[in-house]
This record gives sequence, C-alpha cells and structure tokens, in this order.
Amino acid sequence: MNPPSSPILTAIGSYYSAKLAEHGTTPRGVDWKDGESQRLRHQQFLRLLADDPQAGVVDLGCGYGDFLAFLRAAGHQGPYAGYDVAPAMIEAARHLHGPAAGHGFHVGALPAAPADYAVASGIFNVMRGATLAEWSDHVWRTVDVLARAGQRGFGFNLLSLSSDPNRRRDDLFYADPAATLRTCLDRFGRHVALLQDYGLWEFTVLVRHS
Repeated sequence: MNPPSSPILTAIGSYYSAKLAEHGTTPRGVDWKDGESQRLRHQQFLRLLADDPQAGVVDLGCGYGDFLAFLRAAGHQGPYAGYDVAPAMIEAARHLHGPAAGHGFHVGALPAAPADYAVASGIFNVMRGATLAEWSDHVWRTVDVLARAGQRGFGFNLLSLSSDPNRRRDDLFYADPAATLRTCLDRFGRHVALLQDYGLWEFTVLVRHS
C-alpha cells in the first residue's frame, strides 16, 4: 500500500479532516449522508462477525470510531483497533470513546498487527485528483492490506457502476460489481460474498479465508 506520506493518502487525510472540522463527529463528518445510511453500511459487516462476538477487529479508515459503537451495541465484545490517516479523526475518536481496555485508535494506513477480521467502509470513494488508474491501483493495494490484516476474513465496500449514471459524480470512484467479484474469487478463493441489496448505490464484499 502507499506509504503514509503518499500524495493519495495526504489528500484523503486533508479531505476528511476538513469534513470533521465542518460537521464534527456526525455522519456528515465522515462524508456520509445521514445516520441511517451509515448504520446500513455497518450492518453488512456483521455477517463476518455475528457468530463470534469475541473476534478481534481491525477497522481501516475508522474515522471517529462509529463502527466501534455500533459493534458494542450489537453485542460484540472482542478487541478493536481503528486506524485512520487523518490525525484529527483519531484525536476525535479517542476523545469520543475514551481510554478503555478492548479498543484503541491509531494514526496510519497499515495495521500494526493482524486481527481475526479487517473491514474498511467508505475509504475507496473520494479520489481527490488521482487518475482512475492510480486510484484503482490504490484500491487493490489496500484490499491486499485488508486481506493480510484479517486472518479469518475481511470486508470492504465500493460505490457501484450499477447506479444511475445521471447521479454519479466525477470525483468519486465507481466499481463494476461483477468484475470486483471475479477479481476477489481469483485472488482470495471461493469464500466470497457480494452484497448489493441493502438500498444504497454501492456494494459490500465479504471474504472468508479458507
């Protein structure tokens, strides 16, 4: 994956720091439309974790840690480690959730240690001036990071090319669901699920290591 000082990660960090400064620790502060859509995205990852409330989780691009609150409300008790390239997000997460056993928040793009599962939500959407080829390479390098960080499995989401063309934005990245599924099957084996039935213009990929 790109080093923390790469232009792509620097641009991402600046973008989300500005969103946080404008909107605070709210869904709009991590560039989501509202709390309902944010929770819908969280819910897709529960398929990885539902059978093991003690599983460890790496959350790449954790923002202010809303997924941690969601997991705890859903009964998850395992260790959680959140990572984000925006220092302001990590500062906000630490302030919001406080110091406690069982979770931690860290600045960076590479997890310091693996966990049972790794997830990333919304981190592949905003290209911030990168070319399509540069961004696609960044996406798959990051997916490889997730695959290594989640020893039992991992998940991520992408905006979908199945969406209405008239509603797409030039600065956002949209992926072909079928091509993404094929690539994941080829690279990570047959235990792959693609979810695009939860009412948003995106899809979630869940991979379990065999």
